[in-house]
Order: sequence, then structure tokens, then C-alpha cells
Amino acid sequence: MALISKKKKVYAISSALRGYLIDYAREVDIPIHYHELLRYSNSIALYDSKEQDTLWETVFYDQSDREEIHLNVKKIYALLKAGGDMSVMEHLYVDRIDLCIYGNTQPFRVRIVNRINDNFDYFYIKNADASRVYGLELEHLLSPNRISYLVHQNTLIEEHIAGIPGDKFMRVHMDDPHINPIRLAKEFVKFNERCFVRLLGDMHSSNFVIDVTPDFEETHYRIRAIDFDQQSYEGKKSIYLPQYFKENNVLINLGMKYITSESMRQYQREERSLIASRVKSSHFEIEDILMAMEQDDIAPIDNIVSLREELARHYQNDKFLSCKNMGNILRISLEQVLF
Repeated sequence: MALISKKKKVYAISSALRGYLIDYAREVDIPIHYHELLRYSNSIALYDSKEQDTLWETVFYDQSDREEIHLNVKKIYALLKAGGDMSVMEHLYVDRIDLCIYGNTQPFRVRIVNRINDNFDYFYIKNADASRVYGLELEHLLSPNRISYLVHQNTLIEEHIAGIPGDKFMRVHMDDPHINPIRLAKEFVKFNERCFVRLLGDMHSSNFVIDVTPDFEETHYRIRAIDFDQQSYEGKKSIYLPQYFKENNVLINLGMKYITSESMRQYQREERSLIASRVKSSHFEIEDILMAMEQDDIAPIDNIVSLREELARHYQNDKFLSCKNMGNILRISLEQVLF
């Protein structure tokens, strides 16, 4: 069973990472920052449709601040979704701003609504954490999913990743007669492999969503990470393998029931081949983000030593033992899929 014993610290964005963000147009001037949203005057608990506490609070601002704050968060939405085309703001309004009171960085979530058709969307405003930024960029480069995010100074803007929360899916949807257990189990194997290769940790069921896409013959599943602050931080190999989290037991048991060892190895090879293709097609971006990470301090030395030793044993590759930082370790981990 995978356990995280200590709360992770927040790492500031280094000059090397900042340079990468500027070079690849992720660093964008924004009209309002995280700390300015902390000026709320009141808040109330947010409950879901079943009157369960969501552990989010809806915040309220004084009249003197509200109009300006709402205008500026709409501008951020235009930057995030429309490349800065402010004309998209014409029919939008801010329905709600929520604050997560239990999260590591206490993010704000903004609900934006189109007043013409009541369609809505979300995005997040967070304190920028270097680990999370590395995680987002690596997800964008190495997974089948594209990620939209922006950074300015110490503020991080993230798009909302749609899907059914993993814990809710396992609790509510597993008895659906239309579910395809083999496809779902296969996707979990591939997700497990993606996380391990790119060293994204803490992928228990609350930290990923399941995107369900009905097709003309079958239903397709895509498991997507939604929390990236455990990118290349922990020192235990098991933290980077979703199969070791008891919260994922429903999906793990599904795999044990429907997938043979031979099929599992085939799916792992398939996913590693896909990752290798992405590494090759995004060679310059991958090299630049690794160079930034190799200059960065994003994990305690004890975690670095522990992880390099465990991966050296796992891969039977002593190159890991010479790693000085998490960037070095990730580089050699990615090399495993290329050779």
C-alpha cells in the first residue's frame, strides 16, 4: 500500500523554469493574481445536490471589489480559452468563486456562465507551485491529453479537466450494465504505466477522473490525472504506481479478474511505445523541461536518494545511482522507454 507520510512543501518557480515558461508562451501577463482573490469579505459552505459538504466554500466580495474582480477573472478566462480574444467575454458572467479549504495550496475555482444558453465552465486560480507546473507540462507533452494552463509571477491558472471523479465512478457507476470492464481495466493498466514512467505520484481515486466516451459499438475510457503537485517529489517507487493505492482497489480487482498477465504486459508495452513516440515528437520541449528540472530543487535529498536506489533496482540500471536531482532521475526514467 502506498502512503505519503508528510505534507509536501510548495516550491517557488525557479529562473530556469520561468525561462521555459516564457519560451513556450506559458508565462502570460494576467490582470489579477491569487493573493488578490483573498480579499473576500464572507463565505459559505458549498453543498452538492445531495446536501453533502464539498469542502469548498463560496466566497463573496464587497461591492467595491466585486465588479473589478469579476471583470478580471473573465479576462483570464479569455486568455486561457481564446488566446486573449476579449470579445468572448460579451455574454459571459461570473456565477460563483469557490475556495477549496482543504487543498494543499487552497485553490480558487471560478464558474463562468454564458448568459445566452446557460452553458458553464470552470477554471482554477492557484498559488504557483513548481512541482505542479512541471506536472502539468509533462502531462501535456507525454500523455494523450492536452493541457491548458498559464503562469504569471506566483499565480497559476489551470483549465478544468472534465470527467467523473475516480472515487465517485467506483462508488456509483460500477454496477452500470453498459460498463465494459475489460476496456476499463486496460485503461487503468495504461494509466498506471504513464504515471510510473513520468513519475507522477499520489494518483489515488480522488486525484483522477474517468472520461467516458460512448462509441458506435463500444464505450471508451480515459483516466486523466487532475492533481499534479506530486510530480517527482516522493522517494518511494510505490507512490508513482496507482496500483498500490487502496482507494483504487475496485479498478485493481477489475484487472485481476479480466486481464491476464500476458495481456497486462502487452498493454504496458503499448503505453511505453506511445510515450516513446511523444518523447521523440516533442524532443525539444522535453529536453528543455528536463534541463530546467535538472537545475531545480523540487524534492528533499532523502527522497532523491531513496527513489534513485529503488529505480536502479527496479530497472537493474545503475545509471540511476549517479542522479543528483529529480530531473536526472526523470531523464533516465524516460530513457527506459526509448531503448
